[in-house]
Amino acid sequence: MVSVRGYLSALVDRKFMGQGVKVALLVGTVLFTINHGPALKAGMMTRQRWISALLTYLVPYSVNVHGQYTALAKRNLQDLP
Repeated sequence: MVSVRGYLSALVDRKFMGQGVKVALLVGTVLFTINHGPALKAGMMTRQRWISALLTYLVPYSVNVHGQYTALAKRNLQDLP
């Protein structure tokens, strides 16, 4: 079974980071543009909005790493005799 501790360590594991960062940049930028683009353009970005913008990138990263981690865990379980 996949553990929370294993997932948390996967968040900073280099073998998952490459794809996670790519997905976060692509998906995060689309979401940032939709959710914060008008406020950025109008110069109305508050501290709270910047925190929300950071989460806009962190969520796709963490979801992608979770997918990679669970897929690897399932593959490893199938390889057991």
